[in-house]
Amino acid sequence: MSSFDHTGLDDVIHGRLRLGVMAYLSTASPATFLELRSKVNATDGNLSAHLAKLEAAGYVTIEKSFEARKPVTRVALTETGRAAWIAYLGNLRGLLDAAE
Repeated sequence: MSSFDHTGLDDVIHGRLRLGVMAYLSTASPATFLELRSKVNATDGNLSAHLAKLEAAGYVTIEKSFEARKPVTRVALTETGRAAWIAYLGNLRGLLDAAE
């Protein structure tokens, strides 16, 4: 039986909405803000706040531009973010193994 250690879970990722964002971006990066909002079922303000935390940690980049005179925000997982996501999954697997 493996030893139980929950302290390796990244608090920046572990929040439910941020976890959803990281999971989605790990397969669909970059994604538009509207696409993310739909996938994680968040309000604009809530998603913006959580993206700011991920951006401050260096896990995502946020780029704003215009297409056909409409603002478009794209969010992409950084290399640091992908490494943090993989580490998070590894720590989660460790917890699951310890529970068996």
